Amino acid sequence: MKHCWVTDRGLWLDSGERTLALHSALEAAGLEEVEALVPGDGNLLVVLKPGLAPGKALRHMLKSEPSEPATEIAYQRHDIPVIYGGEAGPDLEKVAEAAGLPARQAIELHAGVEYQVAFLGFLPGFAYLNGTPLELQMDRRATPRTRVPGGSLAIGGKYTGIYPGVSPGGWHLIGRTEEWLFDLRRTPPARFAPGDRVRFLPK
Repeated sequence: MKHCWVTDRGLWLDSGERTLALHSALEAAGLEEVEALVPGDGNLLVVLKPGLAPGKALRHMLKSEPSEPATEIAYQRHDIPVIYGGEAGPDLEKVAEAAGLPARQAIELHAGVEYQVAFLGFLPGFAYLNGTPLELQMDRRATPRTRVPGGSLAIGGKYTGIYPGVSPGGWHLIGRTEEWLFDLRRTPPARFAPGDRVRFLPK
């Protein structure tokens, strides 16, 4: 495989699409020695069961090119209604100003693209979404908030994300949704999974 190697930190790949292709292939293989697969943005952590070593099939898959048609990876589409700006998104004006846009145009730009779930982390159910328009990308806040309301839609660097519950946070808040993104009563509890597509519908 081009631009990849195996380390004790996992397998590092040259694109998020290849990561998702390999993740899907390994899940389908159901290899006995694999305890967990943790996809990241361009990397995949393969966790082995205690006492088991990588078998021949796993070693082969890690060294081989993932199946090319990433479009065949199973994923779901999610339409998420969002209230942009105001109390729901106190940083929207700042983000729009930094982009040199009126707030309404910034909303249209942000809601006008389809996002892809790169990986989950930080909090249960928190999805890092690729696809944030370049004009709206902003470094994280210098001083994180101690309390971010659950459902807050935010931008942090190149990612967009939704806080699934109340927590501290350093991303720029541009809106809020009433959708529940993590619920232990559901199977699986997290609404989003790596590879899923997400669109935001301004209310």
